[in-house]
Amino acid sequence: MSEISSTYLVVGGGIAGVTCVETLAILHPEESLTIITASSLVKNVSNVSFFAKTIVKFDVNETEASSLMKIHPNLRIVFDSLKNVDTVKQIAYTHAGDKISYKVMCICTGGIPRLIRDSHKSKRILGIRDTESVKEFQEKLKMGRKMVIVGNGGIASEIVHATSGIQKVWVIRDDYISATFIDPGAAEFFQNTFKNKESQPQKTVLRRHVFSEEDQVVSLNKDLKSAALGPDWYKKLEGIKDDCGVQELEIVYKVEIDSVEETTGKEYPLEVVLSNGRTIECDFVVSATGVEPAVNFAWDREPDKGPDGGLAVNEFQETSIKNVYAAGDVAHASWDHAPHWFQLRLWTQARQMAGMAAKAMYGKIINEEVLQDFCFELFTHCTTLFGYQVILLGKYNAQGLGTDYEILLRMTPNKEYIKLVLQNGKLQGAILIGETDLEEMCENLILDQLDLSPLADQLLDPDIDIDDYFD
Repeated sequence: MSEISSTYLVVGGGIAGVTCVETLAILHPEESLTIITASSLVKNVSNVSFFAKTIVKFDVNETEASSLMKIHPNLRIVFDSLKNVDTVKQIAYTHAGDKISYKVMCICTGGIPRLIRDSHKSKRILGIRDTESVKEFQEKLKMGRKMVIVGNGGIASEIVHATSGIQKVWVIRDDYISATFIDPGAAEFFQNTFKNKESQPQKTVLRRHVFSEEDQVVSLNKDLKSAALGPDWYKKLEGIKDDCGVQELEIVYKVEIDSVEETTGKEYPLEVVLSNGRTIECDFVVSATGVEPAVNFAWDREPDKGPDGGLAVNEFQETSIKNVYAAGDVAHASWDHAPHWFQLRLWTQARQMAGMAAKAMYGKIINEEVLQDFCFELFTHCTTLFGYQVILLGKYNAQGLGTDYEILLRMTPNKEYIKLVLQNGKLQGAILIGETDLEEMCENLILDQLDLSPLADQLLDPDIDIDDYFD
């Protein structure tokens, strides 16, 4: 047990926590800074590249927590988890009994998997969220013959894409795949690539070292959860099984899981009962149904929370408790949003929110006013689905537009899918799949809200370089 006094305290070793530490290291390197992380591995962002002003692509590296000390000479790392906070005295306590006094604190504890019902009944029901759960999944995958995948977001989609040599039943409650990110047309585009595997983009080689807990010398409590996965997590699944096995993929739409029971004397050890009455036998179930904010520590007084249970934060990421900030999956964006921005619990937004929190914390300490970052003017997300680059902009699925909008669409099978959402002649959102080179133009058109009515017929004409209109 030790007593630590620190100007800045950051809780969590995921993308949000590490981004907050790195930003504070740049803004205020001479001040003391402490990070509490439950894992010897942390997530940091590298190879940041800008497609436009707000569209950013980056890699997420899993690296040793001790490497953070190279960027901040006054950084102290506490390998533990937060137990409780005395917000009046401004003291945080860890499970091991460490006592950390702070001037400002940022909570970046992330999210915990929202597991399906009956998940407590069997070790064959896996929740994919952190590096430890991926290791368990890898072991199950080596011996498995048939699995059921539950969920329709990015993690579920990548499991379907990256695994081979095993029968897969993908159970979703929507009427099309990957509904978190895309529309039915894009879902059909991806499903056609399942049928034409030779036309899909080649698997990329992961060219950076991926650390594991075994690489580290720090001895930690193994009951503590490690940080959330980075975008490359699924590459660890490729090549675990030979492709010569069964490749059958069945997608079951508009259903949920009613129950999961272990069985004996049958071909498979699990029976999964769906809401439509169907029973599926399998070796294991993968639950990838999203996350819940991980507010798993005690307070002397309760802060305001959003409807999802996340810590409600204002435009500067400050909670309702003075000098306590929050960023990433644990935070709920409760300010009045810009017309083309909304919250989704994504790596992109964890990084943006943490950077904003660090700037606001620094401003509080030096008593200087800060302004909200420009990135909150427009929702953007750059990711990879089924081997294709995917860029989402603004109200890409016509969120909040009712029925008063029009869609412009261009699709080239196995190459690109482009959807533009317009209302009153102005661009409100876009889905860009493949190497379209339209992201900067779309960003500008959404932000500037130009009237495109005279150009609507030419916007997606492949024979016209529409960028020339806006030079």
